[in-house]
Amino acid sequence: MFRFLHAADVHLDSPLVGLDRYESAPVEAARGATRRALENLVRIAIDEGVAFVLLAGDLYDGDWKDYRTGLFFVDQMTKLREAKIPVFIVAGNHDAASQLTKNLRPPDNVHFFSTKKPTTLPVEAFDVAIHGQGFALRAISEDLAAAYPAADPALFNIGLLHTSLDGREGHATYAPTSARILAQKGYQYWALGHVHRREVVSKDPWIVFPGNLQGRHARELGAKGCTLVSVENGAVVEVEERPVDVLRWSLCRVDVDGATTTNEVLDRIAHALTVEADRADGRALAVRVEVTGPVACHDEIVADPDHWIQEIRALAIGVSSADVWVEQVRFAMNRPTDLAALAGRDDAVGSLLRELSITADRPDEVEALREALADIRGALPPELLSGDNAVDPRSPDLLARLVGEARELLLAKITREGVKP
Repeated sequence: MFRFLHAADVHLDSPLVGLDRYESAPVEAARGATRRALENLVRIAIDEGVAFVLLAGDLYDGDWKDYRTGLFFVDQMTKLREAKIPVFIVAGNHDAASQLTKNLRPPDNVHFFSTKKPTTLPVEAFDVAIHGQGFALRAISEDLAAAYPAADPALFNIGLLHTSLDGREGHATYAPTSARILAQKGYQYWALGHVHRREVVSKDPWIVFPGNLQGRHARELGAKGCTLVSVENGAVVEVEERPVDVLRWSLCRVDVDGATTTNEVLDRIAHALTVEADRADGRALAVRVEVTGPVACHDEIVADPDHWIQEIRALAIGVSSADVWVEQVRFAMNRPTDLAALAGRDDAVGSLLRELSITADRPDEVEALREALADIRGALPPELLSGDNAVDPRSPDLLARLVGEARELLLAKITREGVKP
């Protein structure tokens, strides 16, 4: 029996997005998070006495800013060398041969697969053959797996591949292939990379995305880590997820249905944040809070959202001994009111609701709004038009949300100032 570790998408020294915009953010925990995650991976490999480690692409996050990135990697691989653990790596789109201008020779226990064609590297002590090919260019559109050799029936065969497989939301289509093509090779295990969410695609044969080692922004939620695989008599007998992340991202949805005061709303949010902090097992936590449901104090909150966002951030400071930071708050509550009845009123409130409903429901009205905002888009800085929190005035979803938020904000202010039927 032997075990090996399968990991991918280390993105060494990649910055964590959105953590330096607010004073309360756990910036110290974020600095070097990808390095600490790799250190945790190395520690597991040594503690578990694994036969070898597989890294399925995107070890780096593109070209190094300086040689410190490479020196850190060499230092970690040297620790594995001292433990007599070999490491096998394929380059992914971020660390393709065309992307890196700097380079350091790794220790002799580290083996990079060719980027020109599939090759096979043996681990003779365990009767293992590892087949792989790295990316020569950042964008690979052909099916690399199709050219991988057939399995050696006398060995335990592993395919090491950086791929989008048959497509995954949020990930570019690189080295596309299918589970059917992979299965035809006759390998016992396919160690994939590129998709940052852990996924067991198949168990016969095993086809696994381990996810990335460290979540980097609010779309990369939950535990992140590597996969520990146990092999006995030429077959996989156990596949375990091992978290190695040091800062965790979470989406915390809080239903405030039935709450009558802002204090009740804050109490529910505090409880939800405590639950999320407990799930993080002592790690620093970045939370995106979404408040939903009908609530009597809706207008009070919507009329001054910034105040209540800061109240929620203040709550997070005391919910756990670990660092908990509220990255973003979205108020998606609604008032416990019959809006249809309000829209039928013969006054300013009814007229406002009817106008906003027409704008939201009629494509020509939305298109007119889109055209009106076209000039604004041209004036926005490029960094606002891409990334996790992109603001694109041409987006139908964004326009619909803006109309809805405008309706809620205007109604809240009207109600607060006492406009009566």
